[in-house]
Amino acid sequence: MEARMKGAANPDLITAIQHLHKAIHAGGVDPRLLELVHLRASQINGCSPCVFAGVESAKKAGETEQRLHHVVAWRETPFFTDEERAALELAEAATRIQDGAAGVTDEIWDAVADHFTEEQLSAIILEIAMTNFFNRINRTTREQAGKTW
Repeated sequence: MEARMKGAANPDLITAIQHLHKAIHAGGVDPRLLELVHLRASQINGCSPCVFAGVESAKKAGETEQRLHHVVAWRETPFFTDEERAALELAEAATRIQDGAAGVTDEIWDAVADHFTEEQLSAIILEIAMTNFFNRINRTTREQAGKTW
């Protein structure tokens, strides 16, 4: 598979994305949790460059190999806190919005709202949205894992 685009993005777009990332990280959420959310959404969407980048960023943030290897099966492992599980479930529900999917149910929302402030929830939701944004761009352009980042 070859990447469909080789050029750099518009500088204004890069600036806007940097501002969004700054807002996400100012939301008071542990950076490791944001990386787990990013990784899980990217796994669902099959975005290899975002999975690659997510694993690398999570390691730099102090995440363990064991937990990174088990994000894909977080429900069946003892490695995640209730807070992390709520955020991962939100990431899955907000990412899986295809035909007929339930999306973010009241039950999912109530569970995540029990663990996070509104400011933190805003940061997590924006992280999920940004991840899905990049996943779709990368899938469309056939960006390759580890090629440009």
